[in-house]
Amino acid sequence: MEAVTLLREKNQPPVRTEKADDLQPGFVLRLLDEIDYGLVLVNAQGRVQHANHLARHELATGRLLYVDIGGSVCGSSAGLTDQLMEAVLGAVQGRRRLIYLTRDEHTLPVAVIPLTHALEGPSSSVLLVMARQRAGDNLALQMFAREHCLTPTEEAVLRALCDGRAVDEIASQHGVAESTVRTQVRSLRDKTGANGIRQLVQRVLSLPPVVPALRGDGRLPRRTGAAASGWQFV
Repeated sequence: MEAVTLLREKNQPPVRTEKADDLQPGFVLRLLDEIDYGLVLVNAQGRVQHANHLARHELATGRLLYVDIGGSVCGSSAGLTDQLMEAVLGAVQGRRRLIYLTRDEHTLPVAVIPLTHALEGPSSSVLLVMARQRAGDNLALQMFAREHCLTPTEEAVLRALCDGRAVDEIASQHGVAESTVRTQVRSLRDKTGANGIRQLVQRVLSLPPVVPALRGDGRLPRRTGAAASGWQFV
């Protein structure tokens, strides 16, 4: 049976795709904005070449990262900037890194990825991939709720569970008894076929990374001198 499967796979025609260079830039940028992770493209000096919607939102908060007047990504402290730039310089030489930017109560894991193979020489661009901050903000969760006919209250409970809240915390937040929340959790399990809360949350976390439809919070104000540097806050 395996031999037949392998033979079929060998006989399948190769999937043809358009070359990346042939895609319209506007289309590619819209595609990046639909990904539920902050993505920032920087050069070897840390100067921002592009940031998608969620990355612009994170940079706008300035909690851990921001863009300076010259268009370079910086940490909210000198130590964070040094940590980030060390990883960027390593990525220029082909080394992937996972760093944890931490200040006060805020923590942001960031994957620092070179965009060329190590054997091709230094990378001219480096991709910063920010961790998803709240699983409950994923638009796919709303789609999941519709698919399983969840009520608005059940969807709210599911979002809270995905954000790591316990049943007693959810009950306190909603102003109801714990037994009420447990009944709602039981209904969630019945409707989705999940064996328990852990499996239910895992199913949501494995959903496609789709950003929320409303993006007003992702806009950054233009800063003086930013346009001249090539980095525009839009």
